[in-house]
Amino acid sequence: MKRLGLILLRVLTAFDWPLLFILLMFATLGLTVMHSAVGSTDWRFAEQSRNFMIAFACMWVVALAPPRLLMKAAVPLYVIGVVLLLGVEFFGETSKGATRWLNLGITRIQPSEMLKISVPLMLAWYFQRHDGQVRVRDFFAAGALLCIPFALIVKQPDLGTALLVFGAGFCVIYFAGLSFKLLVPLITVGIIGVSTLVYYEDQLCLPDVDWVVLHDYQKHRVCTLLNPSSDPLGKGFHTIQSMIAVGSGGLYGKGYMRGTQTHLDFIPERTTDFIFAVYAEEFGFYGGVLLLILYGLLIARGLTIAARSATQFGRLLAGALTMMFFIYVFVNVGMVTGVLPVVGVPLPFMSYGGTALLTMGVACGILMSIGRYRGPKAS
Repeated sequence: MKRLGLILLRVLTAFDWPLLFILLMFATLGLTVMHSAVGSTDWRFAEQSRNFMIAFACMWVVALAPPRLLMKAAVPLYVIGVVLLLGVEFFGETSKGATRWLNLGITRIQPSEMLKISVPLMLAWYFQRHDGQVRVRDFFAAGALLCIPFALIVKQPDLGTALLVFGAGFCVIYFAGLSFKLLVPLITVGIIGVSTLVYYEDQLCLPDVDWVVLHDYQKHRVCTLLNPSSDPLGKGFHTIQSMIAVGSGGLYGKGYMRGTQTHLDFIPERTTDFIFAVYAEEFGFYGGVLLLILYGLLIARGLTIAARSATQFGRLLAGALTMMFFIYVFVNVGMVTGVLPVVGVPLPFMSYGGTALLTMGVACGILMSIGRYRGPKAS
């Protein structure tokens, strides 16, 4: 009986209860919206329910692991991830014009997903090893560790996942002490580039103009963002229909399961990348604000865990994973509302998908593990 009590106590103390409460609210809201979005495909609702259960189970398992165990796993996970990406490069399976999957015989995996966790894990381990004596060359070494998987994922091509991996990894480097002054030239170049693109849109978006650094479909996505009406029934269809759905929701929304854009099948990918359009049409502006507040609470809790961490490793990893959630939300909502180009980034805990949900569950488990730890043994 005493042993059972100890096991139960360990189970209960593994969770960060404020974070768990937020995640349960997301699960309830996500499944509610999914029930409306799936329409006649009820199997997707059942699968998403199963995906949530798997994600929460994995979150609990990871939450039980002490941070020192996560540190030991950092290098092997990173190496395995890069090797699998190389496997995709040489032996990967192609679907819809992208080579992102690797067939292992018993199952087919998308290795780029695990890099969302293993890259910030590796970089946090690296800076923990150099805690107190970080030099300029260490930032260059960390940049190389980040650019290797980023380049391999971009080559697949999978720009959405590459941006998430790069964003999470870059946050580790920045939180480790990278001077903001070093970023000013990059920010300046970015502003000049975007301004030039907007000003010379008509010339740069001509079919015979090669952008060199981007694939043709990526060029079309950017040009469609600047002028969706240029191809309203083709590449601009996603953006136009999602903006119509968001706008038609008004302040209060049309009501649950009463979204016409959704149920008349005008919103493409309504259960995955564009589920925010479904939500905004049915719950309106105020519902959208409440959802963003809930994401704000998630991010605030993650940053609180990062600030209270006992080690450099915990602070960097928790901060980077929390900012990864911010990037998810920022890119997806921007994409759906026509502010950013369509890049295929799901909305956390709302979009249908097992792999992405599992990744987010593991990330939350790591946050809980870091939040539980208060001693000096992680190093």
